[in-house]
Parts: sequence; structure tokens; C-alpha cells
Amino acid sequence: MVLGGKNMRVAMYYNNRDVRLQELPRPKIGPGEILVKVIASGICGSDVMEWYRMRKAPLVLGHEIAGEIVEIGEGVGRYKIGDRVFVSHHIPCNTCHYCLMGYHTACETLHTTNYDPGGFAEYIRVPKLNVDRGVFLLPDELSFEDGVFIEPLACVVRGQRVANLQAGQAVLILGSGISGLLHLLLARTLGAGRIMATDVSDFRLQTARTFGADAVLHAAEDIPESVRRINKGRLADLVIVCTGAPVAFRQALKAVDRGGTILCFATTEPDVELSVPLNEFWRNEIKLMPSYGNSPLDATVAIELIRSGRVPVGKMITHRLPLDKTGDGFRLVAEGGESLKVIIEPQRQA
Repeated sequence: MVLGGKNMRVAMYYNNRDVRLQELPRPKIGPGEILVKVIASGICGSDVMEWYRMRKAPLVLGHEIAGEIVEIGEGVGRYKIGDRVFVSHHIPCNTCHYCLMGYHTACETLHTTNYDPGGFAEYIRVPKLNVDRGVFLLPDELSFEDGVFIEPLACVVRGQRVANLQAGQAVLILGSGISGLLHLLLARTLGAGRIMATDVSDFRLQTARTFGADAVLHAAEDIPESVRRINKGRLADLVIVCTGAPVAFRQALKAVDRGGTILCFATTEPDVELSVPLNEFWRNEIKLMPSYGNSPLDATVAIELIRSGRVPVGKMITHRLPLDKTGDGFRLVAEGGESLKVIIEPQRQA
């Protein structure tokens, strides 16, 4: 199938306050590749990290996408035109030392793969390697909007897996944006005990309570003391840092219980250092670990969690915008006001 027309609309990122509607040539696919019409594309918190994004600008961002296959290249046998799909932007090789050791997100291939150009576009070209191991059919129960959450939920699945969350554990989530709320919902699904959530936003704290947090705490409080009060004298078994604010990482060090784990799900700006009380951590067997990205296995698990209704992601959508309003969406996410998941709909006309 060959589509008519040569150009397509994209939202070109220059910075968080400058996202322009522009035209680019519609990608041409080669053997083993597919062309996907993007129906829904979510704005991720990482999309508004200017220190990371501006060094590559201008560029088309967007990696939380769901759409429909409209063209297939020679040799593609597993998919057909009309299939509804979620597409992973970063995929591992599955053959290197790191993949074979289970560290798929440390794979060099994962860090160098992507689709063309990005999810804030009317169409994307999916390279052969991504077609091989990064394209997932959407079950009938999943809408395109649900598909937007597969990538962020897969990252959360991986994070809680490497942190070895156990049923009954007390969990403290620092930051109640999308990632924090997804951690809350998944921890509840996996049988966590008391779940406490923090934020600086009253809107997000109320949302965390609505989504099942047993307690919500303003980030300016004495968090360790509040956790002890709520958790019957004990600190948290698992502390999940979902904000890049350095103060949250320092709170985590003081709020984790003996034998507990700190999961650094978010990151800070470059060159930020964290002073860890090594002797105390050694004596109390406290683990400090990061989690970045996800693997194809995690995406598969995320799809099933959404399909089964165990993680009700649709309730997190606060804004749906056409492509020419992508700049408004970036401002909403960057400002962190009364918004959660902002979805861009490239096929929708203003």
C-alpha cells in the first residue's frame, strides 16, 4: 500500500515554551519496516526535561504512542495493514552481555534505537529491529488512549520487579505525578501494605488519595516522622523516588526502614551528587537501586494489567489536544498544575 501526499504535520520541539507545528516529508519505509498512523501520543515527564532535550533540539519528541498500521514493507509477515498497535521506541538486542544478564535497559542497542521521527507526528516509520521486537498488537479491550500508557506502566513494572516489592510491605512514593500514581496503582495491585504518597501539589495529593493511597503527605512535612506515625513506628520498606528534586532523594535516605530499599525511578539533572550514609546503610542492610526504561517482557505485562482492568489508566487522562496544541500540552506538563496525563491526537483537527 502506498499513501498519497508527500508531507505530514509534526510538532517540532525547541524548548518547553516553543513547540511549533511544522511539516516534514512523510517517512518512506523499506524492507522489514512499517508505517504507523499515530492516533494517540502521550507527553511524558521526561519530554519536558529541558537539560536533556534542548541539546538535541529541534526534534520531534513523543514515545508513548498507539496507532494503526497503514503500510508494510517487504518481508513483514507478523502484521498487516489495519492492525492496532503500540510501538516501543527503544528496544534491546537480546543477545549482548547485558541482555543475557537480564539488564536489557543497559543494552547499547536500546539506547540507540528509535522510530522516525517521533510520536508527535501524523505518521512514524518503525525500523526493522523495532518491528521485530517492539511492536505489540492492542487487545480489543484496549483503546488507543489506553495504549499510550503501555510504555510508562512497563517502566513501573520493571522498577517494582527490580526493587522486589513484596506483599504487605509499607511503600512510600515521593512524587505523585503520572509515574508516582502508576507506582501507587501497581503496588496496590501487587498487595502492598500501607501506601503513602507525597507531593507539593494539593491537586496531585488529592488525586493520589482518590487512587488509593492510605495517606498523603505534603513534601514540605517532616516525611520520616510522618511515615513513622502512620506506619506504627516504622519507616518504609520500599521508598520510590518519582521526582527529580534532590530534596526527595535526601528524604528517601531518611525514610527507608532497616532492610528496606530505595528505588530511584526518577533522575536529577547531571552532576547532582547524593551523600549516602554508607556505614548506616551497611549496618542496616539498606539497598539503593535505580530503574531506567523497560524491556519487551515488561511491556507485555503492562498490556495485560491494562487489559484486565487491574491498573485503570484511563482515569489519569486530564487533557486531549490536537497536534497544533502540542505546545499547550508541554506547558501543562512542565508547569505541573492541575494536569496528569496529557494526550496529543495527531489525526484530530483543531
